[in-house]
Order: sequence, then structure tokens, then C-alpha cells
Amino acid sequence: MAQYLLSLHTPVDGSGGAPMTPEKGQQMMAMEQEMKETGAWLFSGRLTEPDVATVVDASAGEVVTTDGPFVESKEHLAGFYIVEADDLDGALGWASRTSAIVGRPIEVRPFWDTSR
Repeated sequence: MAQYLLSLHTPVDGSGGAPMTPEKGQQMMAMEQEMKETGAWLFSGRLTEPDVATVVDASAGEVVTTDGPFVESKEHLAGFYIVEADDLDGALGWASRTSAIVGRPIEVRPFWDTSR
């Protein structure tokens, strides 16, 4: 089984649409429960706004920290799932269901297979 990152990006300006309704929240909870019951769910998280991020850079031998996101962009990572699926099609199925609930695109990226 391969592991995949399902990531949700949202506009920085807050124009990502209406807040999740209670009905959509229940749909999300039901889908997450199904992920867990089928063994697909490994981890998930919802992130705070990018303006509270701290960037740490020790690449030049000295630790330098700066406020704010690492890159300026129109969208930011708002949340994610790490799932396990037999193949890409399985991960795309979970992403499709997630996208339908949150009303936003979901990016699907496989993790490198480090078992070899």
C-alpha cells in the first residue's frame, strides 16, 4: 500500500467560500470515520492562518527565524490528510469525496517509497 498526501489549499484573502455548514461537517466526520474503518486514514490536520507561521533557516550554518509564510502566494495550505491506498485511484477516490464536501480542489501527491 502506498501513502498519499491529500492537501486542501484556500485563498489567503479569505475568499474560499462560505464556512462549512453543520450538514457538511457531519459529512466530513462520516467520511473520516469511514477512512479509519477501512484503514485508509493515517493522519489529518487543519492548519492556522499562514500569518502566524515562523520560518526557520539554518542552511547557512546560523539559525535565522522570520515571521510569516515561507513564500508569498495567493493560496495557502489549510489542511491535509495522509491516507494509505492500494493505488493512485484509491487516493483519488478519497480526494474526490473530500473535494465534494469542502467545495475546494484537493491536491493528491504520493510519498516517496523509501522501503527499497
